[in-house]
Amino acid sequence: INIMVDQLSAFADEVTRVAREVGTDGKLGVQAEVEGVSGTWKRLTESVNQLASTLTIQLRAIADVSTGVTRGDLTRKITVDAAGEVAGLKDTINQMIATLRETTRANQEQDWLKTNLARISGLMQGQRDMNAVARLIMSELTPVVTAQCGAFFLAEAAEIPAAVDALPGGRARLRMIAGYGYPGGGDGAKDSFAFGETLVGQAAAEGTRIHLTDVPAGYVTISSALGSAPPAELVVLPVLFEGRVLAVIELATFTPFSATHLAFLDQITETIGVTVNTIIANSRTEELLTQSRRLTEELQERSEQLQGQQEQLRGTNTELELKNAEIEEAGRALADRAEQLALSSRYKTEFLANMSHELRTPLNSLLILARLLADNVTGNLTPEQVKYATVIHGAGSDLLQLIDDILDLSKVEAGKMDSSPADVSFTSLVEYVESMCRPLTSDKGLGFTVSVADNLPRTLHTDERRLQQILRNLLSNAVKFTESGEIRLEVGPVDRQRCQNPSLRRSPGVVAFQVIDTGIGIPADKLKIIFEAFQQADGTTSRRYGGTGLGLSISREIAHLLGGEIDADSTVGKGSTFTLHLPMRRGAPAQPRDASLYRPSPDLALGAGPPAPRPVPPDDETLVGKRVLIVDDDVRNVFALASALELHGMEVCYADNGESALEALAEPPAIDVVLMDVMMPGMDGNTAMAAIRARRDHAELPIIAVTAKAMNGDRQRSLDAGASDYVAKPVDTDHLLGLLRDHLA
Repeated sequence: INIMVDQLSAFADEVTRVAREVGTDGKLGVQAEVEGVSGTWKRLTESVNQLASTLTIQLRAIADVSTGVTRGDLTRKITVDAAGEVAGLKDTINQMIATLRETTRANQEQDWLKTNLARISGLMQGQRDMNAVARLIMSELTPVVTAQCGAFFLAEAAEIPAAVDALPGGRARLRMIAGYGYPGGGDGAKDSFAFGETLVGQAAAEGTRIHLTDVPAGYVTISSALGSAPPAELVVLPVLFEGRVLAVIELATFTPFSATHLAFLDQITETIGVTVNTIIANSRTEELLTQSRRLTEELQERSEQLQGQQEQLRGTNTELELKNAEIEEAGRALADRAEQLALSSRYKTEFLANMSHELRTPLNSLLILARLLADNVTGNLTPEQVKYATVIHGAGSDLLQLIDDILDLSKVEAGKMDSSPADVSFTSLVEYVESMCRPLTSDKGLGFTVSVADNLPRTLHTDERRLQQILRNLLSNAVKFTESGEIRLEVGPVDRQRCQNPSLRRSPGVVAFQVIDTGIGIPADKLKIIFEAFQQADGTTSRRYGGTGLGLSISREIAHLLGGEIDADSTVGKGSTFTLHLPMRRGAPAQPRDASLYRPSPDLALGAGPPAPRPVPPDDETLVGKRVLIVDDDVRNVFALASALELHGMEVCYADNGESALEALAEPPAIDVVLMDVMMPGMDGNTAMAAIRARRDHAELPIIAVTAKAMNGDRQRSLDAGASDYVAKPVDTDHLLGLLRDHLA
């Protein structure tokens, strides 16, 4: 019992000491030491010690973290196990530290943001040179946001608003004027972009920031002397002032941009916008001031000169009045002369047109009858006689070509040649050239090739008929003056700056048609005169090659009409190259084309003669037995047309003027179709057709107008008068038969 009492007394003393030192004196780490106890007393001793130890660990942990926070270490956190109010105290302290850490971080970021905003803004103040400001911005801004690469792009037209007016076709451009670690063109980078082009142009077009994360490998690299690697993020920032995009800044970084960095960039671009706008305004003001000073100086000098000249002018006033009177008199004389020239030109054009009509009328019957003889339908002609007829037909075709050339030349001189641009397929041009030229080259045993460059567009905007006329003239000349070798037509784009014609140099695109031959060539002193009317390289009476010398003159004028030009290069004995340059698109409007102008049929072109106006087709059931009324005052034409139509089973009746035609239509038997010559004495063809259409029973009667006067508006006047269709003399019998089948079917 005494031992138990002693142990209890020692136990009580130790527990009391531990409680006093820990609870009252605040000594941590104190332990109760009672010897010889066991059982419950030992467990009680251990519990007291556990209590003191736990309290010590918890308080020391709280003290340690609190000390770290006091010293500015806001990364600390109480991690000791606790329960009850101590656990609540631990959580409260941890939350306090976290709140203090976030508040401190936010304050630090705001302090960083405002400090750098103020610093960079201060550096930009007072700057007057745009390039220097751009370099300053890139050198200061890039490292501040932990970026390693960047570029500054200035808008070349800073007045253009973002998004709304930055449209294709007239877009403003952004040009790089400063960089930081910029990779340059070797890494795929460019120095200039249009609004809407790439992310740089898109940010300018939209006026908003573009933030690109997870940049793929190979997109761009940030390089140094030791190596290179792709960035982690890109940001593209438009620099605006009052809604106008003045510049764009692009930055790349290895580490992601923080929210503070992005907020800083958004705010600094506003300040940069004010600075850039100020520099632009100052530059314009200085430029205007400089111009004003220069103009003031020039005005002063001019004023002094004028003061000196006024004295001279007073002395020459009387002389000028006399000169003015003489000039007015000369002007009136020039006006009278111009009127006479215009009248003479009009008379000349009308004379040539009328002569064309008078020549075509007999030529029409000559060609038709020669064609009928050459076809030898009845088989009663000898081969020699057929050959004679073929020669006659070929000579008539040559005469027809000469008539057309003279008429074209008169139109050129009178300024009456028309043009009707449309989209022309290069494929159709090649087909036309092949069908027209290959038979001619085959007859002479010449090689013939056509090549079209792959990089040409599908179509050319020009007058197809006029272009065909030029190519026909150039190729026919090549065939005529080439005895052996080959002829080539090469079509491809050409540098417009090489063209002498100013309008071609302003054209968005130019195509070249090169006709190359291995013929006799042209002497250098003859290259210029061959484009003059009635001029040839060999102009002697003993020349070997025929022709009038009109083709090249007309071709040159037509080329000018189409906005192009023709030039020639040649070597005697080796060949010639004629090059036609044409704009891809004709910008100037042209008069509408009159489709009534004469087009020679393929077998009459270039004086080739009829094929050796092929078998004659059998009688067409559509035409057999049909009555046709031919109205023409020239019996030769009537005979020629009647001979051709009767071969196809048609019944032909005849009237020599409009009045006779009306009488013939009023009498039985009924007429199925009318061929009406337009130019006749008395009642002409147009008047007669209008009178026929006025009769109710002839309102649907097919009437085909026939004329030899190939002038503007003829076709439309005949159609307005009541013609169902229209053909020009000399009449292509195949074309005429086709029209008859269409209208009588």
